[in-house]
Amino acid sequence: MSWFQTEVLLPQFSRGCHMITRHILDALPELGKFQVGLLHVFIQHTSASLTINENADADVPLDLDRALAGIAPDDLPYRHTIEGPDDMSGHVKASLMGSSVSVPIRDGRLSLGTWQGIYLCEHRRHGGRRRLVLTVHGQTEA
Repeated sequence: MSWFQTEVLLPQFSRGCHMITRHILDALPELGKFQVGLLHVFIQHTSASLTINENADADVPLDLDRALAGIAPDDLPYRHTIEGPDDMSGHVKASLMGSSVSVPIRDGRLSLGTWQGIYLCEHRRHGGRRRLVLTVHGQTEA
């Protein structure tokens, strides 16, 4: 069994849900050596999150963001407001969505479904660049 770990600094994204599968794959040329395994993607931030969802229809990320805004709107009477009106709602959304995803690896590729991709959900208007830790564990080529 082999382990590999690297970090990715994503570009700054606007508020919303953004497909980042390509950013992850570009950072993992070693992925092709793994016959079977698991990729764990972890975001090192508390007001952005990760999820796996449909990668084919451009309405999906818009609707995800709209639904999250309805669940945790910026204008609730939050007590934690020192970092701005969208900070606490970002923390709530990140807690709901999660800080990591795991994807099986098969024959050197991510074993995502036909219509699946990995999203960064940016919950702040100006969240800045986000850092991911990518960890691969599995059986490499003999």
